[in-house]
Amino acid sequence: MFQDIRSDIICRMRWLGAEDEKDRKDGPPRMQRLRQIPEDTGRFLSILAAGAPDGEVIEIGTSGGYSTLWLVLGCLDAKREVTTFEILPDKVNIAREIFRLAGVTDRVKLEHGDALQLLNKYDRIGFCFLDSEKENYQDMYELIIPRLVPGGLLVADNVISHNETLRALVDRAETDKRVDSVVVPIGKGELLCRKI
Repeated sequence: MFQDIRSDIICRMRWLGAEDEKDRKDGPPRMQRLRQIPEDTGRFLSILAAGAPDGEVIEIGTSGGYSTLWLVLGCLDAKREVTTFEILPDKVNIAREIFRLAGVTDRVKLEHGDALQLLNKYDRIGFCFLDSEKENYQDMYELIIPRLVPGGLLVADNVISHNETLRALVDRAETDKRVDSVVVPIGKGELLCRKI
């Protein structure tokens, strides 16, 4: 999976990484910053998505599409599609172009809108990556968990870097009898939940 990443995907990943670095230094000149996960988190997500049970592969919070590309890598062998949700029009436009240039439009379904309103049509989720506005995580969690297939995975980003904001979510997952959960100290901290 990682030994033979296509050059068009690598090129887009590098471009997004450079844009993220530039925005961190200079501030976003045209829109909200294109937030990226670290590469090690991307690799982690790819491996989890590759081994996830049958069901939809969902991402909430596309941004520029960097994490989506890692999810696509995890889905290539199984010929699965990634459905990703983004609410901001500027980011939707950038992500569409990224997916086109990376040659993955046949593997990505980009939904423009609020995932809280759009997720109700997905009820067999095998894998979900949650990386959106932190104040929505709790509502997203309660919407996603019942839609996971048995053995399905939910990964929520930033639970260590935003510990104060997301502590209630981690506490909820740790006491939720529907899932097994663990916080993985990779990147900015990933809450990993597996549906029982």
